[in-house]
Amino acid sequence: MPAVGRPQGSDAVLLTVALVAVSTSGPLIVATAVPALAIAFWRNAMAVGVLLPTALLTCRDELRALSRRELRLTAVAGLMLALHFATWVPSLSYTSVASATALVATQPVWAALLSGRRGVPVGRAVWIGIGVAMSGALLLTGVDLQVSGRALFGDVLALVGGAFAAAYMVAGSEVRRSVSTTTYTTLCYSATAVMLLVVCVVGQQSLSGYDTDDWLKLAALTVGAQLLGHSLFNVVLRNVTPTVVSLSLLIEIPGAALIAAVFLGQTPPLMAVPAAALLVAGLGLVIRAGSRGTTPSIPVE
Repeated sequence: MPAVGRPQGSDAVLLTVALVAVSTSGPLIVATAVPALAIAFWRNAMAVGVLLPTALLTCRDELRALSRRELRLTAVAGLMLALHFATWVPSLSYTSVASATALVATQPVWAALLSGRRGVPVGRAVWIGIGVAMSGALLLTGVDLQVSGRALFGDVLALVGGAFAAAYMVAGSEVRRSVSTTTYTTLCYSATAVMLLVVCVVGQQSLSGYDTDDWLKLAALTVGAQLLGHSLFNVVLRNVTPTVVSLSLLIEIPGAALIAAVFLGQTPPLMAVPAAALLVAGLGLVIRAGSRGTTPSIPVE
């Protein structure tokens, strides 16, 4: 069982800031009066606008030396990330922030299942955690079904988004073995932005003409969840075990629900609380039993 200890000093502060940053993702998306797929495109395109100059200045040699395999895997990761955003972001238009955030957080479950498909042994404790987590997910979707069929559709989109996020992490972990974070994220976000741009153009999604307030929310979404959260989690990983970081990410579920309740007036049904708690408990078991020194599932919401 991986050791779990409390982050100390500055690491605890950075981890807290990162958790707050990623917890704002769902509420900001709901509060932004921009088409869902356009939100997904702009947050990636804006992130590339920040990362690309840094990559060109500091990682030029590495960019030139990338192998075809690394480029191919990065493109696959970019496709999986695009599919993640294309399912999870729209899910917030159908179901609550609390449900969508909880269900997309099933990423570690999908990652464990993908590992099993690739021949990596999956221990008994992981299977128990998967069972508990999926029981919580089923209970949560059952609660939302009582609300409306629309909410259930949003739950399904969020679950699928979690599966695509796991596939993104699996493909990306292979690239990250030999490629720096700056180079990888720049290329991956670029590929994701291009793919989402094509989808937006084909689907005739409006990509401009937004209010200033909406542009500011898009910028806050990019700086917060897309850049600040991801970057700080990687900084903390220098001193804190991946297991601790992965477990701390589960705080995003109640964090996003609290922000949505305060600022959006989204109060989840009473029965959704034990369902989400069961899901979180199962995810905690999966992470503790299966993360053994591996790279944690950095949030992509």
